[in-house]
Amino acid sequence: MDNMIPRYTRKKMGGVWSEANRFQKWLEVEMATAEVEAELGIIPAEAARAIRERARCEPERIAEIEAEVRHDLIAFTTNVAEHVGEASRYFHYGLTSNDTIDTAQALQIGEAAALLAEGLAGLGEVLRRRAREFAHTVQVGRTHGVHAEPITFGLKLANWYSENRRNQQRIAAAAEDLRVGKISGAVGTFAHLPPEVEQAICTRLGLKPAAISSQVIQRDRHAAFLCALAVGASSLDKIALEVRGMQRTEVREAEEYFSPRQKGSSAMPHKRNPVTSEQICGLARVVRANAQAALENIALWQERDISHSSVERVILPDSCILLDYMLAKTTDLVDKLLVYPEQMRRNLELTHGLVYSGQLLLELVEAGVAREDAYRWVQRHAMETWRTGAEFRAGIENDPEIAARAPAEAIARAFDLDRQLRHVDTILDRALAD
Repeated sequence: MDNMIPRYTRKKMGGVWSEANRFQKWLEVEMATAEVEAELGIIPAEAARAIRERARCEPERIAEIEAEVRHDLIAFTTNVAEHVGEASRYFHYGLTSNDTIDTAQALQIGEAAALLAEGLAGLGEVLRRRAREFAHTVQVGRTHGVHAEPITFGLKLANWYSENRRNQQRIAAAAEDLRVGKISGAVGTFAHLPPEVEQAICTRLGLKPAAISSQVIQRDRHAAFLCALAVGASSLDKIALEVRGMQRTEVREAEEYFSPRQKGSSAMPHKRNPVTSEQICGLARVVRANAQAALENIALWQERDISHSSVERVILPDSCILLDYMLAKTTDLVDKLLVYPEQMRRNLELTHGLVYSGQLLLELVEAGVAREDAYRWVQRHAMETWRTGAEFRAGIENDPEIAARAPAEAIARAFDLDRQLRHVDTILDRALAD
């Protein structure tokens, strides 16, 4: 049953960007326009009623008409007119193409953003649960790929959770900024319909009117939305990349779930490859590239050209569908991740106590040793441990200079793992708080 959830979610997101839904949103804008115009006495009330009762659109017929007229909005209005009849002369009354298209697109983006919000929330729930599960599972923290100081795997998961929360906020804010419509005409001057018509139509559709527009809603809004999606995809890339690193044979601290019937390689039967993580990392590149295309769409000629339109037909549905898919895959990845605490502990101990050098430095300073001297003493023993594999603590305890300046209890404190990680619960509570 779990495996069906991502497929169902992707199907819903695909439906948001289907031609049928696009034309339906156009129709919603047009019908709202006709009704508002009738209420304000701009068109006859009976015409608005006829439009509401009879208007229909058929993607196949629209495609057939568009093949001749080479204009999708005209093909749409022609198809609707075939059903509405005489009252169709008041259909699309006073509008330009992008009054309909951009306003309807805002409705589609709203639907897509709601589905993405569900996916982000689902990932957050899994990250929170697993962060608590591994709150005190000790792991070595790495900087530059080199062992640094102890952490817990729960802290790593909580960090991902916190970033996911920020992505929820970013995407929601960008979607809210795009919850705008425009019914301002061919160059944004309201030459054919007054601003109060735009306000009433947008209110009826659950949108806000853009404070000012040209023939189009300005594309900085769309670019911000695509950039927010790209940041979200990059966060999933970050999680997947970390899983790939932990799954390396030499590390093997965690790995993707590998089903009993799964195959890893056509040539090597032993392989268990992080294919889901690699897929997530690869798809993030596409979403980031789409954000670049959205940035290019901001600059249009004068009050509008059409160069952005063809791009958006690709990047908006693709980015929303890809991020929706990636969220489902990442949620499943984290939910089923196989974690090996014993191997994490073994890896922590690989450097024979070097991960405590920072705390040892501070203990020596607290004991009255000049920082430069303390650093030199500690580093001398650390380099010896790197070279020979000797136990770092033993070398420190047998150093007469250090023994003369630092009490044994100070050395013991420096090598106390529980003391190093004493604030873990506080950090988790802060990171996982609503």
